[in-house]
Amino acid sequence: MNDALSAQNIAEDLSETEVRNYLEANPEFFVKHIDLLEKLQFAHPHKGAVSLVEMQSEQFRSRIQQLTKKLNQLIDVAKQNEKIYRVYVSLSLKLMKCKDVNDVQTTVELVMQEELGLSSVHIKPFSGDNALTELQQRQLIDKRFRTGPFFFGRLSDHEKQVVFSSSIAESVALVLIGDEAPIAILAIGSDDPTHFAPSMDTLMLKQLQQMLNILLHDFLS
Repeated sequence: MNDALSAQNIAEDLSETEVRNYLEANPEFFVKHIDLLEKLQFAHPHKGAVSLVEMQSEQFRSRIQQLTKKLNQLIDVAKQNEKIYRVYVSLSLKLMKCKDVNDVQTTVELVMQEELGLSSVHIKPFSGDNALTELQQRQLIDKRFRTGPFFFGRLSDHEKQVVFSSSIAESVALVLIGDEAPIAILAIGSDDPTHFAPSMDTLMLKQLQQMLNILLHDFLS
């Protein structure tokens, strides 16, 4: 009886911090007293008190579900990237057969709208027919290409009117064309406001840009 009272008094005197510190300093405690694990109860937000084994099992199931979801997302991204790569390879081959700027415009527009589901594609030359004015060129370059030849995101209503006219372009990708000096802008629009974002990878568009640098230089010079 005295021993039981003594143990109870000791337990009451121990604070949670002291118990925690002891267990952290003695991680082998439950290895030596494994029978206690079966008696431990943990608060569950939906089930009330549950055992350690049950809580661990639920955590494992939740973790597996998260990893499975993440894996499926990565597989979807890989499939989408493969599709985009194949489209760009096909587009490059078709562009090599173009005879003038109109051919290039038609080819890029057709492929990107039909195979990638984009809403609008325009090539805005800096010279020749349908060229942007010098003021429009300067404003776009100064505002959208200050850090490089690519812009992803959203345009003002005025800019959308200049670049896309009445075409849908809730989010856009703008590519500045030209090696030594700008000669045109490739403008790609999506009806999805979140489709093009500043964090997007530029690998595929860089390859297309290099192809258009050569073609449009010859056609616009």
